Amino acid sequence: MTEAACTLQGNFKLPALLADGDIIIGGLFPMHYRVLVPELNYTYKPAASACQGFDSRSFRWAQTMRLAIKEINENPNLLPNITLGYKIYDSCATHVAALRATLSVLNGPKEVSSMMCSGASPVKAIIGDSGSSQSIIVSRTLQPFKIPMLQHYIQKVSFTNSLGEKISFDENGDPIASYDVMNWQRGADGKIWFVTVGLYDTSEGAGNELVINEEAIIWNSDQTKVPSSVCTESCPPGTRKGVRRGEPLCCFDCLPCADGEISNQTDSIECIQCPVDFWSNAERTECIPKEIEYLTYDEMGVTLTVIALFGACLTIGVLAVFLHYKNTPMVRVNNSELSFFILLSLALCFLSSIAFIGEPANWSCMFRHTVFSITFSLCISCILGKTVVVLMAFKATQPGSNIMKWFGPIQQRIMISACTSVQIIICAIWLIAMPPFPSKNTKYQSSKIILECDVGSTLAFWCVLGYIGVLACMCFVLAFLARKLPGNFNEAKYITFSMLIFCAVWIAFIPAYVSSPGKYTVAVEIFAILSSSFGLLFCIFAPKCYIILLKPQKNTKQYIMGKASANTSNKT
Repeated sequence: MTEAACTLQGNFKLPALLADGDIIIGGLFPMHYRVLVPELNYTYKPAASACQGFDSRSFRWAQTMRLAIKEINENPNLLPNITLGYKIYDSCATHVAALRATLSVLNGPKEVSSMMCSGASPVKAIIGDSGSSQSIIVSRTLQPFKIPMLQHYIQKVSFTNSLGEKISFDENGDPIASYDVMNWQRGADGKIWFVTVGLYDTSEGAGNELVINEEAIIWNSDQTKVPSSVCTESCPPGTRKGVRRGEPLCCFDCLPCADGEISNQTDSIECIQCPVDFWSNAERTECIPKEIEYLTYDEMGVTLTVIALFGACLTIGVLAVFLHYKNTPMVRVNNSELSFFILLSLALCFLSSIAFIGEPANWSCMFRHTVFSITFSLCISCILGKTVVVLMAFKATQPGSNIMKWFGPIQQRIMISACTSVQIIICAIWLIAMPPFPSKNTKYQSSKIILECDVGSTLAFWCVLGYIGVLACMCFVLAFLARKLPGNFNEAKYITFSMLIFCAVWIAFIPAYVSSPGKYTVAVEIFAILSSSFGLLFCIFAPKCYIILLKPQKNTKQYIMGKASANTSNKT
């Protein structure tokens, strides 16, 4: 019976880098990254697997190992009288190839046969493999042979290499990382040079590992400025990202936030709506309180106030003239008491316009509309009474007429009081039911809060204006009928003209009031009050003041009633 011989069953014929020595260190590196599997038809021995796809990076690792062993052998201070050798095989980045490479490292290169396998393997350690799953296979294969894994290098070793660099390892057996940061630069001769522009050294401590000399770096196209490596720069505050359809997420447009919206962060996805009483600033980065606007005592408000005070003072001046010349025929004609009432009410009309200027409040909103409507109603009622007096006075000159006893001073006061009381009742109902109140208007300009007086009841507001319009129309009709009455000074034609101006102003006021935005709505209303008041003052009282002050010779009863006397004589 023959004894079994220890026979090498075959050679894997793997690519290898070999060097003999007293101590052999194995190396497993995936210098190729795939294996070409041979044909397996089970009729003959399959060919050896071929590795394909050269990996230059792993090949450099193998060359690094060869260079390190060479330097150790050439340094008499490291391992005196001992020569290191190596067996470096290609593991092809696969499990089967890694196992074959491990067995090739353990076995010798020769095919021999003996009665028993004896003698210790010169391989004392193996470096590799780079993949974790391949390393597990290598580790399990090496366990029976008591050969360590040097995938992580030996701990507690420190030495200085031939370049003067200190080599040491951490508690995990990993080398202390120290790398030069290189920059490829093209020289003037067109050649590529590797220039050291920094250093990465973990021994310097956390936060100090990396040192870069930015001024020494030359970027692509010989640029010293760091190139941008993004599709779109970051969106600054005040904008938001807008996705570009069909493009990567890193490509977007920076869209400005809309009015009233902000973004206070870089690369905001959406803008934030400002609160109701706030608006976005010009940069759209923060919400600021909205500008509050109302007709105040600015340039416009002061101008209107001065005009109103001038009109009131002018009216008081005319009243003073009439009081001084109250016994003259020009003042006494057609009831001087009505003239005084008209002048007083006109002065109040001028002053009522000032109530429309300033910040709206509950009391001021109710006060301005009430005073305006009542004073104008009183003024037009007095003018209506004067028009009726002119018409009745002519009728009274006819023989046998006693009409004036039915329209004396008492009746005139009753008529004026009744006409004014109607407006007072309308205003009272308005203030009780739905009074005017201050409101914040933002429909004209979203960036502003316009403080204005809401009329409360639109129906009541237009009833007030409508009633004044009815009184004015009655005055106009009666004055128009009395415009051709005899006499050198027929007041009816001046009243007719004043009512034309009054009605024209307030008819033009309606569209202007409706279409004017913000504080200009109030300005239009004040302008209508002042214009109509000046129209009444000049048309009714300017001719009288002209005769009283500049033509006193005409301030006689004979001149005023001249035409009437002449007509009476002709009829006789």
